[in-house]
Amino acid sequence: MHHLTFTAQDQDRGNRLDRFLADAAAELSRARIQALIKDGQVTVNGAAITSPKHRIQPGDAVDLKMPEPEPAQPEPEDIPLDIVYEDDDIIVIDKPAGMVVHPAAGNWTGTLVNALLAHCGDSLSGIGGVRRPGIVHRLDKDTSGLMVVAKNDRAHRRLKAQFTDRGRAGKLLREYQALVWGAPLPALGTIDAPIARHATNRFKYAVAPARGRDAITHYRTLTKYSAPDVEGEDKTVAALVACRLETGRTHQIRVHMAHIGHPVIGDPLYATGFSNRVAALPENARSAILSLHGQALHAAKLGIEQPATGAYLSFTSDLPQDMRDVIAALSAES
Repeated sequence: MHHLTFTAQDQDRGNRLDRFLADAAAELSRARIQALIKDGQVTVNGAAITSPKHRIQPGDAVDLKMPEPEPAQPEPEDIPLDIVYEDDDIIVIDKPAGMVVHPAAGNWTGTLVNALLAHCGDSLSGIGGVRRPGIVHRLDKDTSGLMVVAKNDRAHRRLKAQFTDRGRAGKLLREYQALVWGAPLPALGTIDAPIARHATNRFKYAVAPARGRDAITHYRTLTKYSAPDVEGEDKTVAALVACRLETGRTHQIRVHMAHIGHPVIGDPLYATGFSNRVAALPENARSAILSLHGQALHAAKLGIEQPATGAYLSFTSDLPQDMRDVIAALSAES
């Protein structure tokens, strides 16, 4: 058994214990956290707390005991994986859009975990819990790109420390490329806006300064694309942006880009008000956007320190074909 220890900050005041831990220990599902709390595995300032609804205060020391992982319940499945790199400690995957990372309600099979169990067998780390072996961080189902997975518990702990540290002491790099509506102004900037679960829609997250956890995204505009408007004048309609994560909140890039008025193209949650933009585009561009396999968001660069040797490893992934098709169609109009 090992321990994960966290200290509540000012922005955590009054937050539920299970929500606090779900954000702080992102490798664990909220359901698993609730089960651990009810099982007496969580203390606050040294006192055992068994209610997930317990409200925490700034300065609270929260200790989570992690029992030895149970055998993974998902079945191994012979699903092809695009393996970018593999050694005795880690495996780096280029995940396609449409693949769920770990089994959950409605997606018990066909996930990355099912594929990893078949590929790696018993070597996967179990820190992520019964249904998330080896998973250090994750990508949304319809986000493609680079992910690193731990193959043993030592690697998992050291990788998780890199992600928690946000690259301050090391060289962790997570950079995404996204096609967004319009073009951000300024073209280079930082979005520092806390994120919390949406107040009314449990599938969404939102910028929430009073109750959200800190979330920081650095972006830069790579290319702007224009198309003729109804009067025949060229107008910037979209841009390709690179987003470097300093934190890793759920839906962070999607929420942040929508927050500044430039949601990710094809995003079913955060770009719902932009369907008229699609309809106004020339046929080729409209068809390419409607053919996207998900939001136009791709984890393009990943830099980590190898957890056993400390050697710096850097990986890049080309944009998927559907995003390249959109770029080609928009470029033809520019």
